[in-house]
Amino acid sequence: MIALTLLMTFSAVSANAQSKDRRKSFKSWDNYEITTEKVGVDGTKFVKVWGFGKTVDAATMAAKENAVHACIFRGLPGCATAMSTPPICPNPNTLETHEDYFQTFFAPGGPYLAYVSMTTDGVPSGTDRRKVKGGYKVGIYVQVMYDNLKRKLEADGVARKLSSGF
Repeated sequence: MIALTLLMTFSAVSANAQSKDRRKSFKSWDNYEITTEKVGVDGTKFVKVWGFGKTVDAATMAAKENAVHACIFRGLPGCATAMSTPPICPNPNTLETHEDYFQTFFAPGGPYLAYVSMTTDGVPSGTDRRKVKGGYKVGIYVQVMYDNLKRKLEADGVARKLSSGF
């Protein structure tokens, strides 16, 4: 009986730890830098975004994720040539409400990549590639297909359409 109780306790702790780790990956997105460079053509946004990773390639992929994440959840800051852009999903609970959707959307090689066009040629170098504790911090210029991303999230029921009212 005691062994069964201990087994159930450790199972519950293990399951709870896994769900916290899963959510932790989304929480790490709160720590990145992004600046708007200009408004792109045909519903795109041109930004400079930073990412962290153990390798330059991993940091570059993290930067791409950060660019899409900012468009969806944080919005884009304004600059001299462009006004700020509000987030596609301004509700702070959207990420938790649609966690399974975003786990798939932001998976390695996931659908988010269809909305990113990297415009930096080659591997980042100079001040855009910094060796930091635990890996690299890289800055890349990215064009995000903002309007297409917004339409996709609206079609999937994740973002509210402007015409849906308040």
